[in-house]
Amino acid sequence: MGTVPAKSAGAMSYSQPTSSMMGSGGEGRDGLFFRPMDERYALFDLDQTLLPHDTQALFCNYVLRREGWRRVYLLWFLPCLPLAAGRLLSLRTMKRLFFSYLVGMRRETLEAHVAAFLESDFDAALYPAVVAELERNRAEGRVLILNSASPEFYLKGIAAKLGFDHYLGTDLEVPGVMPFLPVITGPNNKHGAKVVAMINRGLIPEDAIMLADSWAYSDSSADLPLLELVENAVMIHPGTNLATIGAGHGWRTMTPARPYAGKWAGRLAACSQACGLYPAPDRENA
Repeated sequence: MGTVPAKSAGAMSYSQPTSSMMGSGGEGRDGLFFRPMDERYALFDLDQTLLPHDTQALFCNYVLRREGWRRVYLLWFLPCLPLAAGRLLSLRTMKRLFFSYLVGMRRETLEAHVAAFLESDFDAALYPAVVAELERNRAEGRVLILNSASPEFYLKGIAAKLGFDHYLGTDLEVPGVMPFLPVITGPNNKHGAKVVAMINRGLIPEDAIMLADSWAYSDSSADLPLLELVENAVMIHPGTNLATIGAGHGWRTMTPARPYAGKWAGRLAACSQACGLYPAPDRENA
């Protein structure tokens, strides 16, 4: 979890946060930033929200296309999928097993892959319409928070690239050389954990019930705690369950163009990415 430093130049040009957008809060204990009660926010999920892919799979695809031998991880990852489906293995364990494709990679190599990925495959996949919403919220003076279950080792770069004020993710440790099973410190940042993380970080009031004149964006009913926290919620290609709930609340829906048709085609794309077989994208959603 962190406050975003100034971003480096990228393939696309995005506005950067300025001091006038940072509010009048101050440093609290342990360096946490406490916001004034009248602050306004824009909360963004990442996967299937800012882009039409699971970024974990898309980054895996990027790495495997360059280091094909790392596909060996499929020999132990694929047999574990039925165990996960039967809830014999937790999502946390499966995430650690998935990232075993990075075993033996040096930290500086991983960082170089992340930097190149963000300016190529990731940049090409972004939804322009959702990025426009990000820029609108920035122009209107809201605090921009990227809140995702993705690992922070690439979330930090995404937040800097897109000009978020803060980011929160899953803390998957990156030592000098990646181990077979990377260590996850703290919770998997999903469901209600996203709200708890913002409170613990001092980004939103502890007693917040409804953040006035604030916005949240997500594709998933797993993010209901996030969507229900704000005055204005936006669903990105919602499934049936989320769409039904959202209709009852009067939430807005966005359906930007995707490079596949429907839920199952999206899952097939993710499977292809996990095997390193997904073609390098042009600008998918231009």
